[in-house]
Amino acid sequence: MTQQLPQAPSTEPELTGVRNFRDVGGLPTVDGRRVLHGRLFRSGHLAHATESDASFLATLGLHTIFDFRNAADMRLEGPDVELAGVRNVNLPLTDPADGAEFWKMVRDGDLDQLRSILADGKAAGRMSASYRRIIKERTAEHSRVLHALAEDSVPALMHCAAGKDRAGLSIAVSLLAVGVERDAIQADYLKSNDPHRRYLVRRGDNSPAAMSPEVMQLLAPLFDARAEYLNAAFETIQQTWGDTERYLSEGLNVSAETRERLRDRLLDEA
Repeated sequence: MTQQLPQAPSTEPELTGVRNFRDVGGLPTVDGRRVLHGRLFRSGHLAHATESDASFLATLGLHTIFDFRNAADMRLEGPDVELAGVRNVNLPLTDPADGAEFWKMVRDGDLDQLRSILADGKAAGRMSASYRRIIKERTAEHSRVLHALAEDSVPALMHCAAGKDRAGLSIAVSLLAVGVERDAIQADYLKSNDPHRRYLVRRGDNSPAAMSPEVMQLLAPLFDARAEYLNAAFETIQQTWGDTERYLSEGLNVSAETRERLRDRLLDEA
């Protein structure tokens, strides 16, 4: 029997200290069903959530928050605020040392240094490669998320730092598992580009020179949600496992029974 869970409003709240929050409810599946509102949410980190933000989040009836940040992210932003009665599961999808020197350059490098590491498509190429690597190398983490959602972890909120890459991939994998249309997954992913959702770029020096138009243009691919990045993830599934079904069953060890439980928890009635 499908568990009766609280229904969250489908309208988006005005959160002060949490960016890129949304309910993915309403997305269509290939067999004519839709993701229920109030089951699956996504956002940027909760470290700077205000008291009113926390009060709103407390109304969602959350069971689990999946935090995909690594230790370096947490040192930079801080831990999530605590929400009473909500389980917080930290599943880093990138290692703290992964790209540490690169990201230090992003924060502190001068224009010539940024040109050397980001210009001529290098920034976008790095992002696509990161998506491919997470899909291939973080199968255990994504498997754990799907099994948790199928068992008892709904309603759930997934976040990373900006809420677009690691959380975006984890949401995409969850939606693939219940049969959401690829175009709908992409449309939700690209919402992270909305001006009020975007991660606020931080530089060690926030002077006009450090934040010049050319600097911001060089940095843009790192902070954009681009269809080519998500497509790189989908292509990696195809190249590595042949199709989505084998990716879920062999790559993530998700059985047909587990997928059915996922559908029961996340989708409306057939």
